[in-house]
Amino acid sequence: MAFEPEKDRILKKWKCDETGLIVSINQYDKGQPKLQIGPRILKKQDGSDRTPAKAGRLSIEDLMWFYDIIDEVKDELSRLAGPE
Repeated sequence: MAFEPEKDRILKKWKCDETGLIVSINQYDKGQPKLQIGPRILKKQDGSDRTPAKAGRLSIEDLMWFYDIIDEVKDELSRLAGPE
């Protein structure tokens, strides 16, 4: 079965303004919603967004931001995924 981009949906997204890291809850077709860490969208000098890049290794700023939102992310994923 080939990947079909139109079946891939972002259900909820958070972005760290400081580091550009994106955390999202995604769902493909009727599959289970899952957490994705990345990509990272950095800013150009003119303030516009650069092309998305892999998240790579997380800095302490990334980790502290993720720590601050983890309960909200967990609650949202639990709500969307439901019990198995």
